[in-house]
Amino acid sequence: MDDIKRTARQIKLAYIILWLSALALVVAGELGDNAWVGWYAGRPRLAYIVESVVILLTVVCIPLSLKAFAWALGRWVGKVELPIALRRYALWSRLRMAFLGLPLWAGLLTYYLLLSRTGALCALIALTASLFCVPSQSRLRRELRLDN
Repeated sequence: MDDIKRTARQIKLAYIILWLSALALVVAGELGDNAWVGWYAGRPRLAYIVESVVILLTVVCIPLSLKAFAWALGRWVGKVELPIALRRYALWSRLRMAFLGLPLWAGLLTYYLLLSRTGALCALIALTASLFCVPSQSRLRRELRLDN
């Protein structure tokens, strides 16, 4: 029982870190020393390449983070005993947050370095997708099919 609470707290921490890191980058871009904002603005070739990469990263990472987690739950996590299942669940949850973080941070950096709205849109899509991954103890129990 205590292991379940600890695992849920670890996953919540990873989720909070994802959101706080995005918030910190936005605060740094909006309120901090703005010497780095717009460094690469006005370079259309670079903007096209970076925007294309960020869009592809968003298109690949978001479905991968959502679907690979569900696939891993059924394949590797749900068929083992509880302590191992909790470790694997925490690992896959952190991987999911990392996959959501890639387009988020790449989009925000693209937005601030290139002053590109496409980067901001990709970051907002990643943040919206992270709302489907809000961790909780009840969700952990439900996904691992644990009874009270």
